[in-house]
Amino acid sequence: MHSGPVSERLTKRSLVTVSHAIERAALASAEDGPLVVFALFQRLPYFGRERRRYERIAARAAATVVGLVGADPVLPPPGAYGVALDGDEELAREWSVVALTPRFGGVLVARDLAEVAPEATTLESGRLFEGRWSFRRDEALHEVLRLRDRLANRLPVAARDAVDETVGRVRDLPATPGEARVEAAMRLLAGRAEQAYRAALTRPEVADEPTRLLDETGLAHWAGAGGVTASGVLPVALVGVRVEDRAGSPGGVARRGAAREAQAVLGALTGPLGPADRAVRLAEREFLLVLPALTEEQAVAAAHRVHESMAGLASSYPFVTFTVHTVVAVTARRPLPVADVREALRWAVREGVPVATVAAAPAPVATAGR
Repeated sequence: MHSGPVSERLTKRSLVTVSHAIERAALASAEDGPLVVFALFQRLPYFGRERRRYERIAARAAATVVGLVGADPVLPPPGAYGVALDGDEELAREWSVVALTPRFGGVLVARDLAEVAPEATTLESGRLFEGRWSFRRDEALHEVLRLRDRLANRLPVAARDAVDETVGRVRDLPATPGEARVEAAMRLLAGRAEQAYRAALTRPEVADEPTRLLDETGLAHWAGAGGVTASGVLPVALVGVRVEDRAGSPGGVARRGAAREAQAVLGALTGPLGPADRAVRLAEREFLLVLPALTEEQAVAAAHRVHESMAGLASSYPFVTFTVHTVVAVTARRPLPVADVREALRWAVREGVPVATVAAAPAPVATAGR
């Protein structure tokens, strides 16, 4: 029975660091071939960022296998083998990189938890995974065999033959002495890098970030518009909120004390938010709550909590009647469909619906032509 490193919760930052270390090792000049590399990227945009590196790896390796959801199998670089993964299969949740030669092995296997770390400064960087990594050759051998068997029917004969030849060479040689020492050093360096990153998040200007009210530009940055992100990997609940006083009477906004009321409204909206959640001001009395990793049922419950929080303002402002409309959508699309939620919110206001749900459009499927 296989026994290896214990699984742990890993941040995306950690995965990027370890993945790059394994890829760099695969590119190092060494007379220990043949080399086999397997990499599962989940979605096309994540592979696009690393494409040039894998062009170089494919030029050196006996077999380089790249798995992507919904992507054309001819997408990978020349010399690499592409495997199209179905979005519903277990491998689609993996971020895995394995490099194996007769004398070296490096492996990272991580499964997407579809959750976000509370201390995350952006939605993408805060994604959480359950996984393990190792720089022991026999661990890498185990994973190469697992992926070869899982993907066997989708690999051409040439790829299977190259993998089998490497596996045969690995089995003929004992593991290199000292692997445990090298891995211990790697874990120390990786651990210190993660500690430094988390320490940086405790700075006051960073620690206050989760409580800040974003505007639409801030939301775009936090949701990943300025970096690499992909549809289909992380569900996010969007709760559109429209708050009106005195049934929307314009005179209520200019009333004395309106500034204090607006601050109280903001407090009622943001008070129940968790550390990974965000609030966005879309207009004078229109807001968007962004709640990662919630189901529709949980998001609807959050919308009802908004109504309860707003109702609680009656004791402080007995002469003001706050009318609240909310719209709930759970989506894995990127960019987030904010315009759709706002349109649905306008409908809810017109129709007098307190809590409405919106069926989010499915995430687009990535293809080589896009």
